[in-house]
Amino acid sequence: MNPYVLTTLLSSLGLGTTLTFASSHWLLAWMGLEINTLAIIPLMAQHHHPRAVEATTKYFLTQATAAAMILFASTTNAWMTGEWDLNNMSNPIASTMIITALALKIGLAPMHFWMPEVLQGLDLMTGLILSTWQKLAPLALIIQTAQAIDPLLLTTLGLMSTLIGGWGGLNQTQLRKILAYSSIAHMGWMIIILQYTPQLTLLALGTYIFMTSAAFLTLKMSSTTKISTLAMTWSNSPILATTTALVLLSLGGLPPLTGFMPKWLILQELTKQNLPISATIMALAALLSLYFYLRLCYAMTLTISPNTINSTTSWRIQTTQTSLPLTISITIALGLLPMTPAILMLAT
Repeated sequence: MNPYVLTTLLSSLGLGTTLTFASSHWLLAWMGLEINTLAIIPLMAQHHHPRAVEATTKYFLTQATAAAMILFASTTNAWMTGEWDLNNMSNPIASTMIITALALKIGLAPMHFWMPEVLQGLDLMTGLILSTWQKLAPLALIIQTAQAIDPLLLTTLGLMSTLIGGWGGLNQTQLRKILAYSSIAHMGWMIIILQYTPQLTLLALGTYIFMTSAAFLTLKMSSTTKISTLAMTWSNSPILATTTALVLLSLGGLPPLTGFMPKWLILQELTKQNLPISATIMALAALLSLYFYLRLCYAMTLTISPNTINSTTSWRIQTTQTSLPLTISITIALGLLPMTPAILMLAT
């Protein structure tokens, strides 16, 4: 892609999200979401592959549906209350429509069906943008309007997302689909705690972004998109395979890695709020997710690539890709757990 076009598209992505962050008016927030959607569509379709075009079309249709719902709901709310302010969502029908549309935008269950299919059709870097940056603007709106939304609806969305995110990833062989289900499950963790402590939602979002970035950048570095080709990673780059296995376990939420921190704090907060059943379901759903991360670790570190010829190990060719973002995201994804007390001090 032409660097000038790429710069324009990435600037528009940044502008759309910033516009939504800064707005207190529903029309301005909607405009930011639209700029965001329109900026990523050329990035998704840049390879002119039928699967990429199909994924782009699916993404465009779902995002356009969600945007139309947001516009309709905010107009209804303004008609009823006379205000366009984000924090004044006093009409229950409008607020329910808004949360449904925003859940469709970020892929919360049961509005998640587009997410694995779209992510499967994209290259890894566009998939990374879709899994991280594109979540920020809708989540900012969800956080701002959370107090006006029915708590039972938020809890249902959170529980369904973690369960479906864990269940859906069990039978997958494509790594991008596995990461899509992982994203759905993590969004569920963020949504369920939102009504009690929004700071933990932001903490979970931050750790999710770094862990997912580390996973996508690693897959890009090793040019891997299927479980069957993961077995080649160890012979090509043993250190990368080791850190990738740790990043996947961190995504699963195992101590002493960073991914354990948000899960631990969220379960603790749910218990404090006298919600033991929700906390138990969330913990069991985390085990489902952990199973498919362990499958990936097993394929990567405990199996060798099937070889029918007696050939030597493939050469470890020096990569020309920049590895600084990968190094930073892996370091954060693995080593932040000892910083938990300091992060809690900053968050509260």
